[in-house]
Amino acid sequence: MARIAVMGAGSIGCYVGGRLAAAGADVVFIGRERLGRELAAQGLTLSDYRGYRHRLAPPDIDYATAAQPAADAALVLVTVKSAATANAAQELARTLRPDAVVVSLQNGLGNAAVLRDALTTQTVLAGMVPFNVVHGSDGTFHQGTEGELEVEDHARLAPFLAAFTAAGLPLRRHADLLPVQWAKLLLNLNNPINALSDLPLKAQLSQRAYRRCLALAQREGLELLAAAGIAPAQLTRVPAHWIPRVLALPDALFRLVAAGMLAIDPLARSSMWEDLQARRATEVDWINGEIVRLAGRMGRSAPVNAQLVALVHAAEQGGRRRWSGPELLAVLRSG
Repeated sequence: MARIAVMGAGSIGCYVGGRLAAAGADVVFIGRERLGRELAAQGLTLSDYRGYRHRLAPPDIDYATAAQPAADAALVLVTVKSAATANAAQELARTLRPDAVVVSLQNGLGNAAVLRDALTTQTVLAGMVPFNVVHGSDGTFHQGTEGELEVEDHARLAPFLAAFTAAGLPLRRHADLLPVQWAKLLLNLNNPINALSDLPLKAQLSQRAYRRCLALAQREGLELLAAAGIAPAQLTRVPAHWIPRVLALPDALFRLVAAGMLAIDPLARSSMWEDLQARRATEVDWINGEIVRLAGRMGRSAPVNAQLVALVHAAEQGGRRRWSGPELLAVLRSG
C-alpha cells in the first residue's frame, strides 16, 4: 500500500488524513508537537454534518514533528498555513523521493507555485478543500459544511483515487483549477467576518447585517474578476455572481433560499476564528488579501477587503475581536 504523508497536521490535515487512515490507507501525519501530544492522549475522532463518526485510537496514529517519515511517501498532501508554505517546501525538498506526487490543499491561489519552485522533480498539483473543519480540544475534527475535494487533474493521481473514494472524500478533478479556486476564495471572504463576529457560521449568516458585509466584499471581488476576465466556477447551487443579491435578502427570505445553497451545521466556524481564539496569525493575507493584490495589479483599490484585512491584523495584535453586524457594516461602508 502506497504511503500518504500529510504535511501540516492541523484541522484540514488531520481531518482529510484521518478519513484516509480510517478507510485503511497508510497515513503519516506531520505537524506540531502540541497536536501530537493531544492525539497521543485523546486519539483522533472524526465526524461530519451528515452523521459520519469514526475514532482512531492513539496506537493507530502515525505522527511525526519533522518531514523525514515522508521520505517513502508516494503522495504528500500539503495542508500547512499559507505563510509556512515556503519553509514546508524546503523541508520536503530535502526529504521526498523524486517521483512523489504533491498536492496543495491550502487557502489562497499561489501555494502550488511556491511548492513547484522547490520541488523540481516531483509532480506538484493545486488542490482545494471547499468545506469547513472545526477542531475540538480533545482530538475531535468535525466537517461542518458540505463540499468535495477539488484538485488539478493529472494522470499520476490515478493510483490514489480509490483511497479517497473509500474515505468518502472523492477527488473532483479539473483541467483548470483556477476558476474553482477563485470561487472558493469568494466564499472565504466571509472568514474575517465570521471571526470578528465571534459567532458560529450559521448564526452569523442568519443576521442580515453580517451578510451585507459579505455581499460588499464579494461584489468588490466580482467586479475586479470581471475586469480581469476571470469567471469563477459555480460551487454552490447559486452562481457566484448571484450570491451577493441572495445575501442581501431579508432574514426570513434568505433562510428559504439559503436552505438549498449550502449545508452548514450549527458547529461550523471559520478557521480564522479558531486562529484568533488561539492567538495565532491568520491567513487573511491569502484570502481577502488576494482581492487587494488583484486590485493593485490592475491599478485599482479594494477598500472593503483591505479594511477587513486591517481589522483582522489589529485583532491579531490584541485589538478588538468582536463586532456586531451593524458596527462592522458601518466600518466597511465608511471606507
